[in-house]
Amino acid sequence: MKRVTTVIVNYKLKYFLEQTLLSVEEAYTEVDGHTIVIDNNSGDDSIDFLEERFPSVTFIRNKENVGFARANNQGFALADTDFILVLNPDTIIGSDTLKDTVKWMDEHPECGAIGVKMVDGNGHFLPESKRSFPSTWNSFCKLFGLSTLFPKSRLFARYHLRYLNENEPHQVPVLAGAFMLLRTDLTKKIGGFDEDFFMYGEDMDLSFRMITDNMVNYYLPTPIIHYKGECTKTESLNYVKIFYEAMHIFYRKHYPRSSWFNKIVVKAAIVFRMVISAITTTLIKPITQLFKRKVKACDTYIVSRQPNNIMNIIENEGFSSNNIFFKTSVEEIPTTTKGINIIIDDRDMNYQSIINNIITHRDSRRFYHIYSSRNNLIISPKRQR
Repeated sequence: MKRVTTVIVNYKLKYFLEQTLLSVEEAYTEVDGHTIVIDNNSGDDSIDFLEERFPSVTFIRNKENVGFARANNQGFALADTDFILVLNPDTIIGSDTLKDTVKWMDEHPECGAIGVKMVDGNGHFLPESKRSFPSTWNSFCKLFGLSTLFPKSRLFARYHLRYLNENEPHQVPVLAGAFMLLRTDLTKKIGGFDEDFFMYGEDMDLSFRMITDNMVNYYLPTPIIHYKGECTKTESLNYVKIFYEAMHIFYRKHYPRSSWFNKIVVKAAIVFRMVISAITTTLIKPITQLFKRKVKACDTYIVSRQPNNIMNIIENEGFSSNNIFFKTSVEEIPTTTKGINIIIDDRDMNYQSIINNIITHRDSRRFYHIYSSRNNLIISPKRQR
């Protein structure tokens, strides 16, 4: 019997998803598993493209975008393994990830769900890896930015539990839906994700029901890469609206007595966030884009033992062909005072090694990319195809 069913919901992310599926295949060398991909009517050739490359994966084609919760439940219904792994299509997991989380489940029968240490494409920790429930105060601090201003405060930073050491395991209330390892029998018993949540909030709600069922949710520091922003654009006005609607559903369901008060407070915060988002879009983002263009023209290091293929496409991928250096390992790249691009060839490293290298050698001046040898293109944070 296979131990894990990995359930992935896709929407127009075929190249990111291919990389995710390759990393999951690698992880199955440590823990036996099966993968189910539900496509939410991407309207492109995502599934045709992937079915040829992954014959062992079960693909489900929805005729409409039914939302994250409902699509995942379609996969849950087919799961006949000990555990279900809910995974985003813009993630990379290592072989250690699945092994470590399944081992923790086996050794901790009180554990209902596990989340992990998520880092972005450049190796920097993502605070949503561990969260608390969105009480009125916690939501207020998040939406008004107090948790960002005081990241280590136990008073202001409760939403993302920033004061908890990211490199140690912890019992936490809420896990992120980008990676959740769940007990299959328990998940089916409590009804899977609540389909009232179209997008956002369903992971929070499921975490709440796990705890209500006397189970414990754990955060483990085993790392994965999450290209945050590829599934959703968190800086957009639409995101703010959807997030508010999800919070309101959560309050109405789990805190009915204070729902009206939460609605007033959170709505005020939403207006504040919309103003900030408008400023970001019209003023800050254009300046950031100028900086990104400068980064494109900076030095580029290709970490590969056979870089000719990469050189043939580098200009088409938006990189400058000037100032290119070749290395056989990330360790060989010197420390610089300016921004550099680093392209890692996936033929020379497995995904666990790629993750470890990016985290170990992370730096605010380093921008990491992965050369996808199967498609002869470069996968970068924020890339859409």
